[in-house]
Amino acid sequence: MCGLVGMVGERDVAADIYDALTMLQHRGQDAAGIMTCSDGKLMQRKGEGLVRDVFRSTDMARLLGRFGIGHARYPTQGSSGAALAQPFYVNSPYGIALAHNGNLTNSAFLSDELFQSDLRHLNTDSDSEVLLNVFAHELHRLGKLMPMPEDIFTAISTVHKRCEGGYAAVALIAGFGLVAFRDPHGIRPLVVGQRVAASGVVEYMVASESVALDVSGYELIGDVHPGEAICVTEAGTLHRQQCAENPKLTPCIFEHVYFARPDSLMDSISVYKTRMRQGAALAKKVLRERPQHGIDVVIPIPDTSRVAGQSLAYELGVKFREGFMKNRYIGRTFIMPGQSERKKSVRQKLNPVPLEFQDKTVLLVDDSIVRGTTCGQIIQMAREAGAKQVYFASAAPPVRYPNVYGIDMPAADELIAHGRTVEEVREEIGADWLVYQDLEDLLACSREGNPAVDGFESSVFDGRYLTGNIDEHYLQSIQAARADSAKRHGDARGVSDGAVVGLHNDN
Repeated sequence: MCGLVGMVGERDVAADIYDALTMLQHRGQDAAGIMTCSDGKLMQRKGEGLVRDVFRSTDMARLLGRFGIGHARYPTQGSSGAALAQPFYVNSPYGIALAHNGNLTNSAFLSDELFQSDLRHLNTDSDSEVLLNVFAHELHRLGKLMPMPEDIFTAISTVHKRCEGGYAAVALIAGFGLVAFRDPHGIRPLVVGQRVAASGVVEYMVASESVALDVSGYELIGDVHPGEAICVTEAGTLHRQQCAENPKLTPCIFEHVYFARPDSLMDSISVYKTRMRQGAALAKKVLRERPQHGIDVVIPIPDTSRVAGQSLAYELGVKFREGFMKNRYIGRTFIMPGQSERKKSVRQKLNPVPLEFQDKTVLLVDDSIVRGTTCGQIIQMAREAGAKQVYFASAAPPVRYPNVYGIDMPAADELIAHGRTVEEVREEIGADWLVYQDLEDLLACSREGNPAVDGFESSVFDGRYLTGNIDEHYLQSIQAARADSAKRHGDARGVSDGAVVGLHNDN
């Protein structure tokens, strides 16, 4: 799961890209990068860390150009390190840079094919570099001295045929402009917006979430449709075309559960209203299963469960209180690399307010229970703060299956609900009572926002994978490559503390 930005403006766009990336920081904390183009030359700055740490004022001054792309990285496929920071670049044809959100599920096959048939070298184990080289090869095959929008669309049509999985991408082509495209299932999000400069010039921006448009005053045009590609030329002309044969809108339901900011619109669905409906639906289940619940107070686990918790408390007619104070200088524990880091940071991140717990039956509400790291410790913190009983509610169903489309849940045995009943999970996390949202209710909460949606990618809950040949062999292979145990051992390929392979990358 990563954050993407692409922009074509009247003047240098690097500062606006930086601002947009800060609005998307929640989507990735591992690394960040910006690449711009000026007079046919590509300039970049990328590195490990938060957006605010990667870019200095001197870096921004060197990022010249009226069009550019940016990326905030959340590692799933591929190791960590400066060499894995995006955007990635290839010099042939034209000079192309690309940033990617998601996972290619046939990355291993494509890597072999790129080397053996396309004669292309890959420098990292990142599937983003694979996607870039597939796109570059398909453009190269057309043999045009300078591509036209129709050439870009032709190349992306073949990319969709070759690549499987969930992906959204933004790309720069030197001397041409900005390109953006989204997988035929619309699993990974991508929106497009515009603003009118004082001179009357129309400027364009694409991003992972609509909130990135807001900070720079862009008006949301709408979503990039599944399978659709967008080109904005250097002259500022927007071109759009459907490039997939049978596109379907099946966005990732976990965006609505956790990843997206609540103030985002995704596929015409308000994330905020969706989470309100999640809380209301969960309250109905609480009343069905425990009519005499005896709950004194509802307390959310900050921040992503706050909206659902407010709605749940209202429907139950129970007090809603902020029982945990969050340290804003600790990042999202879910996206931290490795179980030990996630576990260590929970108590650094949250501190209880004893007054809200003392001698009370407390219902804690979280957006989901994945590994159980956070909720187990938080339940213990609630007891230490004086809670009489601690109930726990998840606004999402049990997470039982690995995610293969860009969320760091590669190993089934790291998921607390995998192979366990609800009662067994309750015992494991130490709650007095545990209630999960029903999957049908979760999907209905999102579908209400846009009835035109064909469905949702919900494989972490039901084990149904929408793309490619996802079988047990594949799941075992990604577990071996991406599980926490594999990350601890490290992967030498693509890990670098030295210079980043690239251009105009002054450290």
